[in-house]
Amino acid sequence: MGPDRRANGVSAKDSAGRALFRLVRYWSRRWAPEVVERLYEGAPPAWTVQNLYVIEAISSATRVNDEVTVADVARQLGLDRSVASRMITDAVSDGFVTRETSTQDARRARLLLTGEAERFLAATHRHQREAFNALVADWPAEDRRRFAGYLRRLARQVLDEPVRE
Repeated sequence: MGPDRRANGVSAKDSAGRALFRLVRYWSRRWAPEVVERLYEGAPPAWTVQNLYVIEAISSATRVNDEVTVADVARQLGLDRSVASRMITDAVSDGFVTRETSTQDARRARLLLTGEAERFLAATHRHQREAFNALVADWPAEDRRRFAGYLRRLARQVLDEPVRE
């Protein structure tokens, strides 16, 4: 058996891809709906997974764009513009997002987060840190640090770099 082969015949490279998608499936099915219900007992009814996705998308897009638009949110969430627009409309109604006329193109809306969105995001980020720390609590400190760095790098590469069309 070669050095990059596992006992079951799956290469280390292949097993990393499988592991990534197993984790994505796990968190997408369990984490998002549970975190809002479980973590935020007594939270406002508007603290929903859908609103969290919109807030997170706007926050992420803000780091790389001067102005965030519906198209940016759609790209961040992997949705078409019409679905993203409906989600944004709900987030506006719930007080998390404001729409202004774009300073670059008057036909577009510029999306901004409100103070309530920032509070929701901060609470969510606290929970994410706690969840990560709990998952790797028994790892050596250097492994935790290195893995965290790799996750940040992957997220930047996938989500924050401009899309090449």
